[in-house]
Amino acid sequence: MENIPLDHMITPDITQRPERADATANRLRILQVAEQLFAERGVENVNMAEIAEAAGVGKGTLYRRFANKAELCLSLIDEQMAAFQNDRLAQMRQLTAVGTPKMEQLAIFLDALVYFTETHSPILCEVQQAGLLSDVEADNPALPHFWQYMTIHALLKTAVAQHEIPADLDLDYLADALLAPLKADLFRFQRQVRGFSLEQISQGLQTLVRAIQSLS
Repeated sequence: MENIPLDHMITPDITQRPERADATANRLRILQVAEQLFAERGVENVNMAEIAEAAGVGKGTLYRRFANKAELCLSLIDEQMAAFQNDRLAQMRQLTAVGTPKMEQLAIFLDALVYFTETHSPILCEVQQAGLLSDVEADNPALPHFWQYMTIHALLKTAVAQHEIPADLDLDYLADALLAPLKADLFRFQRQVRGFSLEQISQGLQTLVRAIQSLS
């Protein structure tokens, strides 16, 4: 997995420009306060004015950083995704070192992603509903699902190379298909409308992984 760069989850317009120390401190404070308020009251029940007041910054300062709540959520999920990404890469390196097959690693990764999505689905839904996640997000390294797609695709590609699955499979489609149930809106539908448990969703995805393996 070393061929997946660690910097894909950085949002260029927010994190790559040089910042003054006070601007950096304000940004971190805003994100910390927003995360706390969202956890306490729910994303939909917190507005930008409340975030500015709790963070001790003016509304103008807040809106210069984030045009709306969805942009703030996108920056927040980038921070959370980066931590998840680093943890998963470390785990996969350990699994590779002990010879764990790539398709088994894929099942482990998808299971972890189910629980990550559960924790962060309110923020992801806010971003998705605002149109900040496009239907072609796998081609855009600034969007949260890019690294997830690339990880799944890389595991499938390596599984082909190691003769775990057939070489004639459409890996581009399969990577999208395995990731699709974890898009925020569909995931929330499965949880809140269909009433599926996290274990059901995880087991369903692992069944799909085993079905792909059985083709070999």
